[in-house]
Amino acid sequence: MIASSRPPGAARRESKPALRLAVLLVLVAVVACADLLAGRALSPDRVWEVLTGGGDPTARHLVLRLRLPRTLVALVAGACLGVAGLVLQSALRNPLAGPEVTGVTPGAVLGAVVATGLGLAGWDSPAAVVAAACLGGFAGAGLLWLLTGRERGDPAATAVHGVLVSAVLSGLTAMVLLVAPGELGSVVQWLVGTTEGRVWQHWHLLWPWALVWSVAAWLSAGPLTLLRCGDEQAAAAGLATGRARATALMCAVALTAGAVSAVGALGFVGLLVPHLAVFLVGADLRLALPGAALTGAVVVGGADAAAQLLSRAAASALEADRLTLPVGALTTCLGAALLLFVVRRAPERTY
Repeated sequence: MIASSRPPGAARRESKPALRLAVLLVLVAVVACADLLAGRALSPDRVWEVLTGGGDPTARHLVLRLRLPRTLVALVAGACLGVAGLVLQSALRNPLAGPEVTGVTPGAVLGAVVATGLGLAGWDSPAAVVAAACLGGFAGAGLLWLLTGRERGDPAATAVHGVLVSAVLSGLTAMVLLVAPGELGSVVQWLVGTTEGRVWQHWHLLWPWALVWSVAAWLSAGPLTLLRCGDEQAAAAGLATGRARATALMCAVALTAGAVSAVGALGFVGLLVPHLAVFLVGADLRLALPGAALTGAVVVGGADAAAQLLSRAAASALEADRLTLPVGALTTCLGAALLLFVVRRAPERTY
């Protein structure tokens, strides 16, 4: 009998990330159910009746044509932002990098806003919004790429330039809104982030886009792992660092643009979800990238359910007929608090 050369606890340690991924998958299902039940107008028992094949036509319409696509879009948008954030943090070797502070999300929002102002896109034409958001996101990432120049491998310089680019693009968006406030009043939703009014058309457009670019990001796990070690070490291992980083950024921009075109700019999701995913499943990108997708889905889906419950409570307390709390406002408030913890922890963390 040949003795195993593996340490006694090796198999147990290897099984932990897989087990945590399974737990995250269960949490996604729980959050999806909570999001479906949290909406107004229907009690949980009526929602359950529809999901089991019954219910009157009105209830079926509300659940199957409004609540269900909204929930699915929220989950997939969160997954997109989670993966995009982890890809950016790995490619730029900066734990504080994210779509919100690297010009990607502000650029995507600017593209959507400008296209809407010109009458080329709108909430009722999600395909045009995706195209406009992609162009804006790539423009923001390209501007950051040009400004960093030879300092692209320097995490600190990239972070500073990313904040500057994001501020400039956000300022341009505000200028566009001021120039045509009457025409662009509805696009404020893109600035805050909301899942209101998401229908099957948005879902059918989002999920194939998210699947393709998420798989592309996962296939880049090997090069991204080398980029984490620094350009010199990656080049010594035979990696074309410029090409690998450009491919990673393309995946991150595309995923962010898809999420922004569907739900707008959800603050801090792409920045903080990767930290949660790495904490839960480890730094191995082959597991961390799926973990970031599941964690992003849980965060955005849970925030959407919480936003609906808070909206109902606030409307009841204020005796208002209708009061809506955008999910982006909730993720921004919670994310700002969590960011303080991440900033304190960042100097001790290495990739």
